Amino acid sequence: MSIRTILAAASGGSATTGAVELACQLARRFEAHLEGFHVLPDAAAVLATTGDLIGGPASVGLIETVKEEAAAKATEARALFDDITARHGISHGAVPQVAALRPTVCWRQEEGSAPALVAHRAKFFDLIVLGRSDRIVKEPHSDTIEEVLLRSGRPVLVAPGEPPAGIGYVVAIGWNGSEQAVRALSAALPWLGKASTVLLLTAGDTAPADGQAAVDYLAWHEISAEQRKITNGSGRHVGRALLEAAREAGADMLVMGGYGHSPWREQLLGGATRTALATTPLPLLLVH
Repeated sequence: MSIRTILAAASGGSATTGAVELACQLARRFEAHLEGFHVLPDAAAVLATTGDLIGGPASVGLIETVKEEAAAKATEARALFDDITARHGISHGAVPQVAALRPTVCWRQEEGSAPALVAHRAKFFDLIVLGRSDRIVKEPHSDTIEEVLLRSGRPVLVAPGEPPAGIGYVVAIGWNGSEQAVRALSAALPWLGKASTVLLLTAGDTAPADGQAAVDYLAWHEISAEQRKITNGSGRHVGRALLEAAREAGADMLVMGGYGHSPWREQLLGGATRTALATTPLPLLLVH
């Protein structure tokens, strides 16, 4: 198993640099094709909401202003993307080249709702890299992260603002035996096969035999993993315990399932996952 195609959302905001930097590292490591994807907002749709709030329709002049600002932001995002990919020495190429294994990069731009468009485009990539913006730090959920997790069927790697010098060499896996944890474990196999250290961090009420079964599964893939039991509580307490255990082990990446309980946001992300999104400086691989 390998990663051949990577999609990096390049919004142009504070999350872009970390996402693109990390995506470039992975493109080089897996000799993968990387697409930078930017979504221009639909100015008329955005201002229609504004018009409702102020009690009248948005003017043509205001719509044009929003379009100009969006175009300028798109230009900045493209320039930043080109600068980072050039620094990593990745050449442009949009045509699939199965025979020639080398990293390539291209740019794509569409107009509309970012969460919906990123989620749809993500269906055709092995890995999605999304940035961890200032808003995510303050409020541990994102419409785009949630939509991509829920609608794309693909693993999502949430990049910190300052990506590590290397990723996937010491990998920690949050394991509780759930379907989401199983899918996350499977999605992480391309990393685990290249990692020097793999830690299976069992949490909550996970049966020891279940954790050992996961270790045995990895062994069949020629991956040596160590199981460590975390005993701290449940929910967000488990999230903090997972982060502490991963940090103590020197992990450069944390793998988790996107799961939880009601209401809807908790059902998708779960308490432990939301805690990790809000606080961890590690790249976080999520699978729903």
